[in-house]
Amino acid sequence: MSARVVAILGPTAVGKTSLGIRLGQHFQGEVINADSRYLYRGFSIGVAKPSLAEREGVPHHLIDILDPSDEMSLALYQERANQVIRSVLAREKLPLLVGGTPLYANAVIEGWSIPNVPPDPAFRASLQQRVDRGELPTLIADLTSIDPQSAQRAAGNPRRVIRALEIYSHTGKTMTELQGKTPPAFETLQLGLWMPRDRLVEAIDRRVDKQIASGLVDEVRSLIRSGVDPNCPAFSSIGYRQLLPYLSNETPLSDAIDRIKYDTHRYVRHQETWLKKIKSLIRIDVTASNWQDRCIDLVERFLSEKGE
Repeated sequence: MSARVVAILGPTAVGKTSLGIRLGQHFQGEVINADSRYLYRGFSIGVAKPSLAEREGVPHHLIDILDPSDEMSLALYQERANQVIRSVLAREKLPLLVGGTPLYANAVIEGWSIPNVPPDPAFRASLQQRVDRGELPTLIADLTSIDPQSAQRAAGNPRRVIRALEIYSHTGKTMTELQGKTPPAFETLQLGLWMPRDRLVEAIDRRVDKQIASGLVDEVRSLIRSGVDPNCPAFSSIGYRQLLPYLSNETPLSDAIDRIKYDTHRYVRHQETWLKKIKSLIRIDVTASNWQDRCIDLVERFLSEKGE
């Protein structure tokens, strides 16, 4: 039988973590994280990271592997994820790629060839200064004019916009031109979790309220007091930077909470746009009473198929 991987994809707050644990228990699987927000130590409540208790029953990989100031390039994530997948397969366990970061998931599933362009700190600093001056829309327009696909994938994320411009500046070629695809050495069943937009918005808002009640403000305050720079990569996670104005007495907590919800709703639209483009995705309606059982049935059939 050929090597097989199950990918659990979907927008924020749709139930990916719980399904990953359920399938891991049922099929002796191991979860490989595909969510950029789970990489950083100390950032837990605001990213809805699976608890240590949840991770005890099912092994989880690529969680809490970076300090807040560390960067994770797409190429390095792809390399690490593929290493873990090979290791899990070698132990005759089922790899479960779980997460909602489009670039991470696609890079692994589609076998992207990622440009090997070393970081240029001076170039990045100069563009970051422009971002700080409010010129991000201009940079996005510049990127759109030379590489519209990369501009769309960046989804307004300053670091991704800067990286795409950096690659073009150093190679004369766009990230899209350089990102070819090499079929991975495994087959993938892609499960796309879904719920109606109004239900998803409600789920997001409930989760944000629960995070605040569970101590998110204290978590952010503790990170800052411990010396974590609010400008570091980890603080780009939704749920953290939005609380900084409140902690600086610039805005009431209610406004900060509303901003977390608004930014999450906007990010979810980006995730849903990405998911709609995946032709092989099997959509799973998580509002159905037996949706996890349906996923189990689909995985069982996938694993029982004869390889090519």
